[in-house]
Amino acid sequence: MNNNSFLEVFDNGIVRIALIGALGILALFLLAETISIAQNFGRPGVPATDTVTVNGSGQATLPPDVAHVSFTVQNTAVSVADAQAATTKQANAAIAYLKEQSVADKDVKTLSYNISPQYSYPNPCVNGALCPAYSGTPKVTGYQVSETVQVTVRDLSAVGTIIGGLGKLQVQNLNGPDFALDDATAGYDAARADAIVKARTQAGMLADQLGVHLGKVVNFSESSGSNYPMYAYSVGGGVSDKAAPTPTVPTGENTYNATVSITYEIR
Repeated sequence: MNNNSFLEVFDNGIVRIALIGALGILALFLLAETISIAQNFGRPGVPATDTVTVNGSGQATLPPDVAHVSFTVQNTAVSVADAQAATTKQANAAIAYLKEQSVADKDVKTLSYNISPQYSYPNPCVNGALCPAYSGTPKVTGYQVSETVQVTVRDLSAVGTIIGGLGKLQVQNLNGPDFALDDATAGYDAARADAIVKARTQAGMLADQLGVHLGKVVNFSESSGSNYPMYAYSVGGGVSDKAAPTPTVPTGENTYNATVSITYEIR
């Protein structure tokens, strides 16, 4: 094709519009690529391979602000209704006592309520005689109804009084107090913050020794735990008119632990 033929083709309006459109699309593509390169400038296309990992262990010791106590009331009777009535009466008396001690309704909750049949197993053996294999059918002799209640005590000075009072009401399986923070995450947050500070300090020292500079954080992990005092009381038996002394219940402090692992880019 000679120059005249090329000019004739270019002079064609349709061809000229198509060519201009193609050049426009190419220009837009190049502009988009330029913007993408500018936005990702300095960002590696693959995960960092030059890194350093440091660990830090932190601890926070805080006084508790609540105590958790749980107890059970249980009674046995020939009928379910009678066993329920006795257990309900005892549980209501315990809950009424808690209200007298200014424990709010929201801080008293039932953890479980159980009805269990009680059996007797006839023994066909005569004392001193050889017993045949047992083949008797157990007989239901009554029913035991139990209710387990958990209490959150916010006035720690009243914990001993409440435990003593529940004991006088003849509750069973009284457990606690479990001293804790009402905001369960506060202790762990404080311990984690301490661990991160220690890890950063270690990373800075290590970078100085290696003659490198720390970059951004590329990985982080943590684990946490706690160590706090817990007391247990077992209350039960027959009714006694003798007043039991109020137990002394020191609250102590709770210790929370956290360990972190931080990986930095190095340059």
